[in-house]
Amino acid sequence: MSQPTSSAPATNHGSAAADDAVKQHNFLRNIIERDLAQGFGAERHFAGTPGDAAHHGAGPLDPARIRTRFPPEPNGYLHIGHAKSICLNFGLARDYGGICHLRFDDTNPEKEEQEYVDAIKEMVSWLGWKWESGQEGQAVSHLFFASDYFDFMYRAAEYLIEAGLAYVDEQTPDEMRANRGDFATPGTNSPYRDRSPAQHLSRFREMRDGLHPDGAMVLRAKIDMAAANINMRDPALYRIRRATHHNTGDRWCIYPMYTFAHPIEDALECITHSICTLEFEDQRPFYDWLLSHLADGGLLARPLPHQYEFGRLNLSYVVTSKRKLRQLVDEGHVSGWDDPRMPTLVGMRRRGYTPESIRNMVEATGVTKSNAWLDYSVLDIALRADLEGKAARAMAVLDPVKLKLTNWTEVFGSAAHLEACQAPAHPHVPEMGVRQFQLGPELWIERDDFQEVASKGYFRLFPGNKVRLKYGYVIECTGCEKDAQGQVSSVLAQVVPDTKSGTPGADAVKVKGVITWVGASDAVAAEVRLYDRLFTEAQPDLGGRDFLEVINPASKRVVQAYLEPSLAAAQADQKFQIERHGYFVADREDHRVGQPVLNKITGLKDSWAK
Repeated sequence: MSQPTSSAPATNHGSAAADDAVKQHNFLRNIIERDLAQGFGAERHFAGTPGDAAHHGAGPLDPARIRTRFPPEPNGYLHIGHAKSICLNFGLARDYGGICHLRFDDTNPEKEEQEYVDAIKEMVSWLGWKWESGQEGQAVSHLFFASDYFDFMYRAAEYLIEAGLAYVDEQTPDEMRANRGDFATPGTNSPYRDRSPAQHLSRFREMRDGLHPDGAMVLRAKIDMAAANINMRDPALYRIRRATHHNTGDRWCIYPMYTFAHPIEDALECITHSICTLEFEDQRPFYDWLLSHLADGGLLARPLPHQYEFGRLNLSYVVTSKRKLRQLVDEGHVSGWDDPRMPTLVGMRRRGYTPESIRNMVEATGVTKSNAWLDYSVLDIALRADLEGKAARAMAVLDPVKLKLTNWTEVFGSAAHLEACQAPAHPHVPEMGVRQFQLGPELWIERDDFQEVASKGYFRLFPGNKVRLKYGYVIECTGCEKDAQGQVSSVLAQVVPDTKSGTPGADAVKVKGVITWVGASDAVAAEVRLYDRLFTEAQPDLGGRDFLEVINPASKRVVQAYLEPSLAAAQADQKFQIERHGYFVADREDHRVGQPVLNKITGLKDSWAK
């Protein structure tokens, strides 16, 4: 595989390279290596005027370097599906010594906000990528906006009108839909289609000057209303929209359609490989038609970009439709875009997923020419693999019941005695140090660690059975106490002397069960949020089903728990493996030192299939 050499110009790949999974070869890598070997055939250079792109380092370009782009629309928050496109475009640029642009396709001001621009930039950066290249102190930004090119796009539209390749259509939206035809029926030409270019140009300038109401007319390409590919049946290029744009304010009242703007942006930025998901495959003929005609008119320079499509990432038990995600937020089914159950990247970050785990999951799933569904467990496997070697261990009790050691004073000579215990912060990373906690006459254990009558194969606490308190003593259960409702309020047991872990007598008594615990004397009270998958069905909207009908009612449970004292000073976003229960993170919004709030990321193994 071709790799950048040490003498290659600095790229903008960020810090993602060191911890990613082994790179898998795929059809896009084959294409890029072929193109690199051929040198792309000619030097590419910016073809517009300097004001169209403000240059931002767009050209001239080294023909031996590739350029990709990640082009989100700033009308919502990025989700896990976007992560694949981000990592693919930035990763290919990284691996082949190229440049990746972050470009906002901001052509729909009614739905776009600066909030989304800022959130998208934050998430791309969080994933480990950057959009600057060059040496420190001389970095060149590759941050672009479609609105950077509105002047050029307008000139391109006028050129198409003058060349007889575009026209202003004054049909109503319903008329245009009816006359478009379908897969079995060719479309019908608009009655306005055959006006003279001068007439269409005059009407288009009236649109620009605000002389017509929203929706009164659109600019359409003049291609073929009988084309087998419905996307080639005179697609819309411009529409009237009186809306304040986050970048251009109220300067424009007409805005280009995404399918018109996107290929122009690629060409002006000298993108060599325009990589997108399969739903854009049917748009590729128009992409090529538009760029070819603009090049013929001298507005763009050849060679032109080429579009390549790959299968999108579909993860089970989530929805990634922006409309449906917004519905979940607006209707209060979740607490916001960063709700830890959401598949948005801000939600996944708050849940506790790491950028390394997301990148490695994306890399491990590969790149193909077909859409496929991946089980959510693949993401959890990547998370466990990332945190296993670096997450400190701790004990916590999530469903607490009191355990009373009734012979404590007899064994230790004082009810006030506290026995010091310790454990490694990480069993395989000694440099992480040790955790200190105290064992006393009362402690907290999990409620399901006790049964009055033991079921088959149950080796934890029941009258007459011995277990080990992890890192502590062997104890023997003697019974329990109950409240007025008949519920177990305390479990009773006795310490077996001289059996403390790490002492010569530790193996004197053999037991089959080991349980975790937290001492009542130094326990830290905490709110713990137990998250599960948001939907009960793997494909929530399969077959047009109302996805809201399969929301998992147990997707979030809040419990009052007790943590060992090593977690008392935990910082927001700090991650742990809580022994027996799984991986947890201190909530980045609500957690405070002294008032801990933890989110469960995932269990130690996948239990969903059960």
